[in-house]
Amino acid sequence: MTVTNLPAAGIAPAAGTTPEAPRRRGRPVGSGPANATRAWTPWIFLAPALLWLAVFSIWPSFNTVRMAFTNAKPLGGNEQYVGFRNFELILSDDQVMNALLNSVVFMLVCLPLLTILPLLIAVLVEKKLPGIAFFRTAFYTPVIASAVVVALIWTFMLDDRGLVNGLAQAMSIIQEPLPFLTDRWLIILSAVSLTVWKGLGFYMIIYLAALGNVSRDLHEAAAMDGAGAVRRFFSVTLPAVRGAMFLIAVLVCIAALRVFSEVFIMTGGTGGAGGEAMTMVMLIQQYARGFSGDLGYASALSILMFIVTLVPMLVLAKINSRRSE
Repeated sequence: MTVTNLPAAGIAPAAGTTPEAPRRRGRPVGSGPANATRAWTPWIFLAPALLWLAVFSIWPSFNTVRMAFTNAKPLGGNEQYVGFRNFELILSDDQVMNALLNSVVFMLVCLPLLTILPLLIAVLVEKKLPGIAFFRTAFYTPVIASAVVVALIWTFMLDDRGLVNGLAQAMSIIQEPLPFLTDRWLIILSAVSLTVWKGLGFYMIIYLAALGNVSRDLHEAAAMDGAGAVRRFFSVTLPAVRGAMFLIAVLVCIAALRVFSEVFIMTGGTGGAGGEAMTMVMLIQQYARGFSGDLGYASALSILMFIVTLVPMLVLAKINSRRSE
């Protein structure tokens, strides 16, 4: 027989012990209609964004992959599975290969310019010099301007009778107008200049955010060790903004390979003088094929563009991971 020792009446429990409260029977903690509603609340607020993502991003992506293997037309009709025929036509199409070359050249020129120039400007802007706020605003203003409007302005400036050729001829720098809008490489150079001018402020802001996290103590310690401004830039500033530089390089690659409005407006949508398509880029080629009714071919071009865009990102990620080790 077991005997339970109970404290005598009037005797307080031993010091350091608390009498256990009787347990109440009922629902488990966290259950009930109120808690169930609270659990669903985040999903209710996310539902519109998720629905938008599913309808206008996920479903079109799956449908694009499906149509790439068919002879799909805008109005439907007798859609048939054609396998890899669209991809075979792309690889044997000289215009597509030319557009791919132009897009890659455009990216290779924009990448160093939009990776290095914004960093140098951000370093100068961060110095807090008198009147520097004006230059910060001036560099960022093109970012908020409409790409179409800016491209039209540059087209007027670079025309044979435009401001650039007019000033160059007035100063006797050139005798004949330069074909900025008809020559293959000059059009690409003009589009690069426009892209750099418009994107400089955006990437400068990213660098400024990264530079704001660099400790002043590091610069002061390097200066005390006798390091000059150039040495401090390469030994302190550059390693500190490496993450931002990688991000900017990825963004530049994506934007450069997807360039459309600049070249489209400068060439009048033809890709070159007289429709020669010598300066056509991949998105213009895709646009032309899609609006001509060959949706299967245009969808295959989209997949090719995705692969081409993925390659430089993987290369940059590999380089960044090696430097981080």
